[in-house]
Amino acid sequence: MKSKSRCWLRKAHRPAKRPRAKASFAERLKTLFTGRPRSLYDPRLFQKLSLGAFFAWVGLGSDAISSCCYGPPEAFLALQGHAYLSIFVALGTVLTIFVISAGYSQIVELFPTGGGGYLVASKLLSPTVGMLSGCALLLDYVLVITISFASGVDAILSFLPAEWHSFQLEIKIAGIAILTLLNLRGIKEPTILLVPLFLTFLTTHTFAILYALVVHLMKFPELVQTTMGDIHKAHSEIGLAGMIFLVVRAYSLGAGTYTGIEAVSNGLPMLREPKVKTAKRTMLYMAISLAFLVMGLMLSYLFYRVEPQFGKTLNAVLFNSLTSDWGRPGYVFVIVTLVSEATILFVAAQTGFFGGPWVLANMALDSWFPTRFAILSDRLVTQNGVLLMGSVASGMMLLTDGSVRLLVVLYSINVFITFVLSQLGMVRYWWRARSRVRHWLTKLLVNGMGLGLTAFILVSMVVFKFLEGGWITLLITGTLIGIAILIKRHYNRTARLLRRLDELVLAAASPGFEFIPGITSLKPNPEFDPKSKTAVLLVNGFNGMGLHTLFNVIRLFEGVCKNFVFVQVGIIDAGNFKGAAEVERLKTHVKSEVDRYVDFMRRHGYYAEGFTSIGTDVVDEVVQITPRILERFPQAIFFGGRLAFPKDSFFTRLLHNYTLFVVQRGLYEQGIPLVILPIRI
Repeated sequence: MKSKSRCWLRKAHRPAKRPRAKASFAERLKTLFTGRPRSLYDPRLFQKLSLGAFFAWVGLGSDAISSCCYGPPEAFLALQGHAYLSIFVALGTVLTIFVISAGYSQIVELFPTGGGGYLVASKLLSPTVGMLSGCALLLDYVLVITISFASGVDAILSFLPAEWHSFQLEIKIAGIAILTLLNLRGIKEPTILLVPLFLTFLTTHTFAILYALVVHLMKFPELVQTTMGDIHKAHSEIGLAGMIFLVVRAYSLGAGTYTGIEAVSNGLPMLREPKVKTAKRTMLYMAISLAFLVMGLMLSYLFYRVEPQFGKTLNAVLFNSLTSDWGRPGYVFVIVTLVSEATILFVAAQTGFFGGPWVLANMALDSWFPTRFAILSDRLVTQNGVLLMGSVASGMMLLTDGSVRLLVVLYSINVFITFVLSQLGMVRYWWRARSRVRHWLTKLLVNGMGLGLTAFILVSMVVFKFLEGGWITLLITGTLIGIAILIKRHYNRTARLLRRLDELVLAAASPGFEFIPGITSLKPNPEFDPKSKTAVLLVNGFNGMGLHTLFNVIRLFEGVCKNFVFVQVGIIDAGNFKGAAEVERLKTHVKSEVDRYVDFMRRHGYYAEGFTSIGTDVVDEVVQITPRILERFPQAIFFGGRLAFPKDSFFTRLLHNYTLFVVQRGLYEQGIPLVILPIRI
């Protein structure tokens, strides 16, 4: 028996094949860069787009793993002459990694369709708190892209001639542009391309760390003694409080190492079934590999007594020291390792392009940002979000001049705002659900530890980094929050006005409803007359806007139109693009809404039919449906309703969908007029 997921592929549901028009130059150019459109009727569509645990580890885990290129070095250098205290920083880092991973594993279980920081805070705390978390996460994803390219180019420049440094900013911005184009093709394609680079990074760094540990295996007792001596030295020089302050500051400066864990729960919709199991396995891979790299690099710094050198990253200094007596093979190994560092950082930037647009899309669906950011392209990618993330990341690169030191300060704070709010929401949930959830106390303790650690790190970073540039992060995040609040207020005000129109729906359903005052209804169940004038209405659900447009047509063209056709396109966006079942549900919903119009009109003596379609672009779907309508109803006149605001402005044009004008232009190109009727609210 065929599975339910394939029911939507039945021939009856497929759109009729139409001859393909010759593509324009602009369309061919678009296909060259972004690829051919994906078919929603492909039975393996969601399998092709989804990521298994390994690919998720590459595409999402690279954010956390790549921060080993700048997190441990920043923490190590912050110890200011007491390098051996870095052992405590490394141990604290490893503990934090596993605690946060355990906490997010519970979030994944509770939110099996996607449990990013925005959704968790919105559902478990409040929508407003969720908005705060989402804004912080959006800026963090932008900075993931920026800092990854900045640090990656610096790694490459560590072994290139000094003349190349004058072009570093241009190289960094060009890299962002290239990855933006790749992501317009889809999430999985760039991930597959980057798999060899990820494996090269992991192999070279694992080998380097194991080599350093094995070579210095007999020096571990000496390391312990030197560490104890450094503790006594630091205690005598700056006191216990000063030593704790120094360790905490270094620990907080390396905190960017943990940020990629959030991306797994946020990217759950794009993981392969079973999603929860895939996500938990991905986080386990990330936690183990990340903990090993952080601890291994910290110990290697100590064994080789690395110190910063101008024009080189700290890791570059380490690898040069490690291979100093290898000869030519050592030089090749350093080059390969540094190139792998650069490429893994570019892979990490992919996380920003993956998670950022989806957070933006989810917030747009909740009216915190313009709804156009929830729309998918014909490649089933949140194209507007990808372009926005790439543009803003390029702007941040210009503003900071590509400085990794400044970007680390800007980068680290926001993700821990999201961490704290997510863990707080989980703690609140387990406490409230303690009477109905087994092992609630264990779950509470796990998220409670996560809350304590993330809150401690957040407060530490704000205190230590505020004057170093942290205030800039808080200012930008605050501005973004203010914009989101203004947008939400506008959408809420518009929704209240639209509810007045929706009163027509209740009135139309009442038995004594007078169809149009002064216009007599015709006899029920009329016969189809193809020679009569036909009103074709573009609708978006059985609602007040659609009924208002319908009644205007009947009033303005009294007695002219005998047939009525209702056309509705179900849009595949970030909210319903979650599997074949969701697509089938959307199709059923769209058909039921159009059927309500058809039944309503037939009860009042008019012949009516409905045409439906689903897709990512309203204009394309309407243009494809139109020939079928004209073939059956040659006397058709097209109508659509548009909201008319008392004061039309750039703000209203930005926040509201003006698709009807684009549809009008598309029909005009075929010689078909579309009458747009204003709906004042």
